[in-house]
Amino acid sequence: MQQHRQLAQVSLAFLIASAVTLGMLILTIVLVGQSFRGMEQAKVTAATATARQLAISVDDRIQAITQPPSTALAVLRHDPLTEADTLEQRLDRLPVVADILASSEIVSAVYAGYENGDFFLFRKLQNSSARQFPDAPANSHYLLQSLVRTGNDHQGRWHFYDHNLNLLEQRDLASYNFDPRERPWYQAARESGALTLSAPYVFFTTQETGITLSQRASEKAGTVLGIDVTVTDLGAQLAELKQTPGSRIAILNASGQLLAGSSQDSEPGEVVLQALQPESHSGISQFTRDGRSWYGISEPLESLPGEELSIVVAIPSNELLADVWAALTRQTLIAGAIALLLLLAGWVLGRQVGKPLELLTGQVSRLSRFRFDTPMRSTSHIREASELSIALDDMAHTIRSFQSISTVLNRGQDLKQLLNDILEQLVSIVGQERGAVYLFNSREQKLELSVNRGLELPQAVNPVAPDASDYDVIQELRRYIAGHPVFAVLRNRRSKLIGVLVIEIENGDQTNLSDDLITFVDEIAGSAAVAIETRELIESQQALLDGIIRLVANAIDAKSPYTGGHCERVPKLAQMLVEQAEQSSEGAFASFGMTEDEHYEFHLAAWLHDCGKITSPEYVVDKAVKLETIYNRIHEIRTRFEVLHRDAEITCLKAILAGGDPDQARQDKADVQTRLQEDFRFLAAVNQGSESMEDADIERIHAIAGQTWTRHFSDRLGLSEEEQQALKGHPEPPLPATETLLADKPGHLRAWGEHVPPVRKDDPENRWGFDMSLPEYAYNQGELHNLTVRYGTLTEEERFKINEHIVQTICMLDALPLPDRLARVPRLAGTHHERTDGNGYPCRLTGDDMGVPEKIMAVADVFEALTASDRPYKRGKTLSESLTIMAGMVENGHLDGEVFRLFVSSGVWRDYAEQHLHSDQVDTVDESLFMKP
Repeated sequence: MQQHRQLAQVSLAFLIASAVTLGMLILTIVLVGQSFRGMEQAKVTAATATARQLAISVDDRIQAITQPPSTALAVLRHDPLTEADTLEQRLDRLPVVADILASSEIVSAVYAGYENGDFFLFRKLQNSSARQFPDAPANSHYLLQSLVRTGNDHQGRWHFYDHNLNLLEQRDLASYNFDPRERPWYQAARESGALTLSAPYVFFTTQETGITLSQRASEKAGTVLGIDVTVTDLGAQLAELKQTPGSRIAILNASGQLLAGSSQDSEPGEVVLQALQPESHSGISQFTRDGRSWYGISEPLESLPGEELSIVVAIPSNELLADVWAALTRQTLIAGAIALLLLLAGWVLGRQVGKPLELLTGQVSRLSRFRFDTPMRSTSHIREASELSIALDDMAHTIRSFQSISTVLNRGQDLKQLLNDILEQLVSIVGQERGAVYLFNSREQKLELSVNRGLELPQAVNPVAPDASDYDVIQELRRYIAGHPVFAVLRNRRSKLIGVLVIEIENGDQTNLSDDLITFVDEIAGSAAVAIETRELIESQQALLDGIIRLVANAIDAKSPYTGGHCERVPKLAQMLVEQAEQSSEGAFASFGMTEDEHYEFHLAAWLHDCGKITSPEYVVDKAVKLETIYNRIHEIRTRFEVLHRDAEITCLKAILAGGDPDQARQDKADVQTRLQEDFRFLAAVNQGSESMEDADIERIHAIAGQTWTRHFSDRLGLSEEEQQALKGHPEPPLPATETLLADKPGHLRAWGEHVPPVRKDDPENRWGFDMSLPEYAYNQGELHNLTVRYGTLTEEERFKINEHIVQTICMLDALPLPDRLARVPRLAGTHHERTDGNGYPCRLTGDDMGVPEKIMAVADVFEALTASDRPYKRGKTLSESLTIMAGMVENGHLDGEVFRLFVSSGVWRDYAEQHLHSDQVDTVDESLFMKP
């Protein structure tokens, strides 16, 4: 008996010899790590010392660059050039200046600024600068830029010379007006009187990095001389000083601008800028760029004390620490061999105590096969094994309880039945009898009783805020529920309130509720919340799918063949611009971002932004000429002209038969027919609508319309019901009837009747906030009314019918049973015709009323419409034409300026053009013209 108790006290942890192995392994890892850190520090220290030597070498090089030009400047200040008053006198000193340019490859220009504002500059036209003067004569080697002032007048002149100073061409440039007295190099030299040196910068003309040396000639002369010196050869020297093949070296100024680098691409500048630490301009740092680890070292340069130059070195850590990693690999292999031996020894010891666990292993394997009804108890002399068997038995019992709940959660598709089953099972498990489930109505912000099992509860609890805490929700419910209830607040995956579970505690001690019981109810409530959310999502998504299917089915019958491409291209363009807005950190986009749900919401809105066009008549949307309805009514008018043409022929013949002058009769006929031909050609041209109408054109149309012809057939036969209703109340004139050549007749008008759209602000049915002007008639097909449209082909009524598509879009999408995460789809889809100045439609929103996504939709819609080449009534505009028009729309308050500038600067228009525009639409675009704030 005593022996049995002694065996039961044996500790499993004491018998596991592998603990020794673990301790040895940890010790080995620590030692190897310390060794690595020491070798790493040594390498970094050596790299730092090398960087300091590199800074000294670069200082010497900069001194060597600036010394020869300084000497040349000191000599030149005593040259007669400094006192020359005329251009001819200065040209005499041109050989001296040319010698200075030829004496050094790094001197790019020599110039003099005179006290009276004259300027004299002589530069070399080398390979880099030649790109800045593409119109220079062939064989040009030098360029002289001179400016001579006489009172308030100035004369700018350029001279091009060959290598031997032979004049090739002389150009007078009235626009060349450069005042050297206003330049920093002139003012600094005049004030100090000594040699002044500018900070290194990139020359505007040659795009070379360099510095400017300037010095006043003398007090008497008042002339300041200057020399531009390039330092681009520093990059080659830096490349030779790299410690490793992948090292990057660069020289930066105080503002972080790259002045010279060890490579010609942009990568060195970006790497070394990241190597700088914000808290220190000198020292060593470690950073990561593009998944690669680097060491950064920064040292100040002393050659130009006032300029705060630095040399920055970035070394890939894998190259710097290559030797260290090799040593670490050897040590790791040795440590691994030792650890393997210890693991083998630990395995032998572990087997001695593993046999008592085999029985538990078999029982656990039955658990893994979902045999939760198998007893888990087993006897063992090892204390931990015995306790483990008890814990496993309790776990199997708990799993059986959860399995029952899981069966309920996954049974059926009806939400009401699901809630009832959950409540029934849960009340039974906790040993109680009564309970209830409330669901949260987010639209009305209240809790509604969904399932009740024997409790006297209110049908609704309100108001309940959607962001209320669990404590606030429970306190609100306690106002209505008496007794001893346990509450579990149901929240979905996004922690949003979806409901509350209530269980009345009647059996047991209500004043001392078990913490385990409360925890269990909370856990079950969490599973129930997920199941509820899943059912709700399935139902809402199914409803949305059904709505979209209905939408597509209707579109098949009514869509225009010219809007399909638009509805496909706008979402792509809008999505491209949204991605750029999220990446931007400027202005309105600094805090802009979209969640996954918001991205899908925007995507869906972009695809459905013109779905209302399925209700727009095709002959209005695609109206190419003014008289077009379902067909082009110019043919009716042509027929009337044919009648008048034949009437003129008949009149001529009657006059001849009556004994009149045949020649005069034929001449009258010819005059009438010629006028008719001219009048018809004019009306046909007007019908095109390609040019704006002047007052004189409208007067001529009315004059032509006043001509009459005789109709002998009834115009009330063969009419549709709609046509008959339009003529109701207008009696038919007796035949034959005299009619004008063009007319606006009652039959051309179509009243709104019972189909007045709710677009007026005071309309009680207008719950969307529309604010649009409603024409008097739904349609006006009057011939004069259509032909006298001043711009384009659309009348006021047709323009409203097209604009109404956005109203239909909002109404149709608002009617869909969209879930909360897609609630903004109607607004996003229905605001792309709003303007930032409040003059858009359908709600006259201003820029402050719209967010970034709405403004992006407007820009995308306009650009696609301008560049589209599949419209029957216009050609697709080029890129430059489209961007120019959009820039004007920004100025007059149509489009948002920040979104348009992002559209231009990001190059989205260029990427879109490559995919969707014809080659003849892609022309050269100067982006700077459209970036003005």
